[in-house]
Amino acid sequence: MTPDLKDRDVVVYGLAKSGLAAIRLLQAKGARVTALDARTEEALGDTARELKARGVTLVTGPTPPGLLESKQLVVVSPGVPLALPDLQKARAAGVPIWGEVELAWRYLSHVPLIGITGTNGKSTTTALTGELFQKGGRRTFVGGNLGRPFAEAALTPGDWDALVVELSSFQLEGIDTLRPRGSTILNLTPDHIDRYESHAAYGAAKARIFRNQAQGDFVVVNAEDADVMRLAEAAKVPVYGFSLSGRPVAASPTLAGQAVARPGGFRFEGVGEKGESFTLTNRALRGGHNAQNAMAAALLARLAGVPHEAVQAGLDSYPGLPHRLESVRVLDGVEWVNDSKATNVDSVLVALRAFEKDVLLIAGGKGKGAPYKPMVDEGRGKVKGVLTIGQDADTLAQAYEGTAPVYACGTLAEAVRRARALARSGDTVLLSPACASYDQFQNFEHRGDTFKRLVGEL
Repeated sequence: MTPDLKDRDVVVYGLAKSGLAAIRLLQAKGARVTALDARTEEALGDTARELKARGVTLVTGPTPPGLLESKQLVVVSPGVPLALPDLQKARAAGVPIWGEVELAWRYLSHVPLIGITGTNGKSTTTALTGELFQKGGRRTFVGGNLGRPFAEAALTPGDWDALVVELSSFQLEGIDTLRPRGSTILNLTPDHIDRYESHAAYGAAKARIFRNQAQGDFVVVNAEDADVMRLAEAAKVPVYGFSLSGRPVAASPTLAGQAVARPGGFRFEGVGEKGESFTLTNRALRGGHNAQNAMAAALLARLAGVPHEAVQAGLDSYPGLPHRLESVRVLDGVEWVNDSKATNVDSVLVALRAFEKDVLLIAGGKGKGAPYKPMVDEGRGKVKGVLTIGQDADTLAQAYEGTAPVYACGTLAEAVRRARALARSGDTVLLSPACASYDQFQNFEHRGDTFKRLVGEL
């Protein structure tokens, strides 16, 4: 049911991109908005001035006692943990607490939604699925955790035919009624150790994507990921799988159909027309991980009624996303690849599997606490040198000791300069940091853009 928020007192907690989009939506619906952020007004800068000019009450620093309990709704940005005592008190007082995606959904529930989550590959699969829907002639909003906040879909004039939304575990914590027509969990590996008390708790947050699905909906899962298959047992709708081998790791849940990789593409079994298959020759989708992303996207699109020819056309035309195995340039026979989005060890494993040999790896930044041994093992025989940057440089150097030469560079600029001197024709210089960027950069995009600029200047 569409909420009537006219003249309601609402707090938006957290003023990152999604929080600001929520404010715009709330004001468009006539709500009286108070914006709350832990940063100082000075740190918020232009954002603070803009909000005040728009008539928003701005509160910075610690949450004043009783503020949240006095309001009629609290909308929380994904970066704000719902377990905070201030939010728990407000909930106990009967104040509804919604995430930004839940707020947007309340105004968009008449439109079919495709929800995509997982530890890795969410953004690529979301962008690719959107491409497939658009090739099928559907007016499709593509966003969520990727790019455009979901609230922007509710602010856009006209009707959407479909919503393709990337949903992080943080966003899924804040849903109440959001119901995907089709949902997927791409994979589940350790991440956000600083937010969740256990891997199981992290998985439970992801599994919330299934909670409101009902008759007529469907689920797509990675059939080779045991954790994902366990989570899918809670689904109340048909479950479809995708795999590189065609052999699901578990007998439960029973798959209604699946996509299976084959040389040059993949085929469907029990989905679409008999013997339906797709070719996969697009360079932007190289590597086994992208074959998985493509199979997931194709299943989501075909099960939602996108024609076969449109799906194939989208697979062929998809341009790829920046900062995800992005080929920057080839210089003197050396390919320079920007994979700045690889902010955890498992993402680096995926990147390394896309190359066979002769990789100079640039890694480091603000570590997340996960051991680096898996990427050391994956790189044996193919990583010919590691150029370290940022806070976790020493920890990375210790992990690679005796396995590959390590070059302590400190900064990305020095790493690029050193890699230029070390690389030979046929090598790949791969920025795949395994770490967050916040020690030296604003975000992973800033890090990747800096890398591209430095490489472009060589």
